[in-house]
Amino acid sequence: MRILVVDDDSEIVSFLKRGLTYEGYVVDTASNGTEAFAKIREWEPDLVILDIMMPGISGLEVSQRLQQASDIPILMLTARTMVADRVAGLDSGADDYLTKPFSFDELLARIRALLRRRQSNGGELLRFADISLNTATREVKRGNQIIGLSAQEFDLLELFVRHPRHVIKRDLIFEKVWGYDFGGESNVVDVYVHYLRSKLEADDRPKLIHTVRGAGYILKEEENAN
Repeated sequence: MRILVVDDDSEIVSFLKRGLTYEGYVVDTASNGTEAFAKIREWEPDLVILDIMMPGISGLEVSQRLQQASDIPILMLTARTMVADRVAGLDSGADDYLTKPFSFDELLARIRALLRRRQSNGGELLRFADISLNTATREVKRGNQIIGLSAQEFDLLELFVRHPRHVIKRDLIFEKVWGYDFGGESNVVDVYVHYLRSKLEADDRPKLIHTVRGAGYILKEEENAN
């Protein structure tokens, strides 16, 4: 999961980036509202941690504009502790509000809760490299481009993305995507892997699905893999 931390306090940003990365999140940062919008457009985070008091565009305005254009959860992390500040933050579109100083364990719990809520509302958002899959809408993107896939192609890609960097045998692919009772030809796995590759690798995009001779297929970023 990708988290964007927006705060002009470099010590807070460094602490959060280090701690969240250790917990397994992919973290990017911004020091003001303008930079935050640029990162959101380019990077599509799964959650934004947002300070209120920043130079230029305030956190409240960032929250308002983001809430109107996106469903990305917003967790406000700020030194403003008054009830009126909490109300203003939540009314601006923030999903949660935590004051500084804060417990890192509590921050992690709130992050997990927001991400669970988003998944339950819109399915899971699975990612590998520059590929993203929404299991509710069954929309696939590579970068910012939508990739149209058939039902079987989507299921095949989902299997790969759920098990990245692991060799998946043809028999297991056949079982998970088509089922034991499927009466198709024995080379159906290879045919659909070819279909999937042709769509994902159009326009000279880097190869991600690799053949492991005598074993099956693997999803990984190494360009020199076979």
